[in-house]
Formats: sequence, C-alpha cells, structure tokens
Amino acid sequence: MARAAASSSASGNVTRPGPLYTDGSDTGERPRSFAFGRKSPMRWKLLRRRLSVSAPRVMIRSHLPWPLRWAAAAVMLGFSAAIALWAFEFGREIAGLDSGAKQELARLRTELTRLTAENEKAMSLSNTADSLLRTERAAQERLAQQVRQLEAERQRLREDLGFFERLMPAGGEGLQVRGLMAEPVGDAGQLRFQMLVMQLGKNVAEFNGRYDLLLSGLQDGKPWTLALPGGARPISLKQYARVEGLVEHPPGVVIKSVQARVIDAKGAVRATQTLKL
Repeated sequence: MARAAASSSASGNVTRPGPLYTDGSDTGERPRSFAFGRKSPMRWKLLRRRLSVSAPRVMIRSHLPWPLRWAAAAVMLGFSAAIALWAFEFGREIAGLDSGAKQELARLRTELTRLTAENEKAMSLSNTADSLLRTERAAQERLAQQVRQLEAERQRLREDLGFFERLMPAGGEGLQVRGLMAEPVGDAGQLRFQMLVMQLGKNVAEFNGRYDLLLSGLQDGKPWTLALPGGARPISLKQYARVEGLVEHPPGVVIKSVQARVIDAKGAVRATQTLKL
C-alpha cells in the first residue's frame, strides 16, 4: 500500500494528503516545482528497493476450511505413527528380539496345552473316583440295611424256634393250646398275649371254631374278671395256628391269671390252658 502511494506520488498525480513515506516525506499537496525536483530521486529509491535483497516478499495462500486442515493434520499424524511403528518393528527384527519372543510364546502355548490336557485328565479321574465312591457308599448302605434286616429276621426266627420248642407236645391227640404267654404293655391298661393252637393226629379234618380269653385279678382289692372284649373270635386251622393280640382292661387292675379256651362250632370247649402271672 505504501509502494502504491509512492508510485502515485512519483507520477505526479497526487491531489490530496496521503501517508508518510519511509524517508519522512508525505503526499500532501506541494508546489509543482518541488514535486518535479523530488520525482527522480524517489523513483530511484523505489526501483532500488524492489531490486535489492531487502525488498519485501509477497506470498499468496489459498484459504482452507478448518475441518480440512484438521483432517490433513490427522492423516499426517497417522502416517507418522505408521512409519514409527514400522521402524520399531524393523529394529526389533534386526536386533533379533522378535524371534526369541515368538519362540517363547510358542513354548508357552505348548505348555498351556499340555497343562490343560493334564487338568482335564485329572478332573476326569476325580469325577470317576467320586462316582465310584458314591456307588460304593450306596452299596455299603444297602448291605448295612440288608444286614439289619437279616439280624431282625434271625432274631424273629430264634424267638419262633424257642416258642415252638416250648410248644412241642408230650403226647396225645386232638386239639391243644400250647405256649400261652401274656405281659402288660406299660401303664396303658393293655395286655399282650400269644399262644399256639395245635391239632395232633393223622388225617385230621380242618377245625373251624372260636377262641376266648378270660382275665382274672383284683381291682381295688376286690375279685375281678374280664372276658375277651367283643366276645370269642373265630379261628381256623389244619395242624396249627399262631394267635396273638392285645386286650384292653381298666387301669389299676392287677391281673393274676389268663385262661385261653378253644370252642368248637357246637359251643363245646375243646382245649384250654391257664397262665399264672
């Protein structure tokens, strides 16, 4: 802008005041003789300034939007990072560090595979052992239950054997009552009994009749008797029949004896046995 003003002043077309030049002159209106005297030195100065090293440089730049500038900067940064990464990897390959790391990684992967296989095998063995242990425990529990059942069966058979040994008749034929047993059940006013009714002889017919019990004792110091509640009960046998049950009686009664009777269909007593308590 200063050079344009100087050019205008040097050509003698200045008609109004303008800015000052670097040598202290201005573009104000001067006498024509004075302007003519100053024209040649001014042109020389302008020409020398334009041709000299100190002449100002003019650069023309095109205006770019900020998003494009940021995008260009990002591209340049990414390109620089890629070059840096390539240089780093290339340096590792030259130094021989990458090959050792790859070998170590391969060894660790092989070791991991081996340990995984061993772990799976150990887990399989553990599961198998656990399953076998549970099976063995279940078998032991079943065996223990069977042993308990056999012990109970053996005890029952021993009791039956002792009962039948006591009931073996000394002789004779006909209907007989053997092994009458009775015992009170706590203080609940009940009496448990059992007996064996036998029919001895050869080619005997089936017996169909009834059995009855008669309890005798003391109640409040007075004589007391009680027949089987509900009356005589039916019984049927060919050779023998085992009879057992409970008889309820008033609390506080002292039972002294129990009598068992077997009655035929006509009402006749065919066999009897008395137990003293």
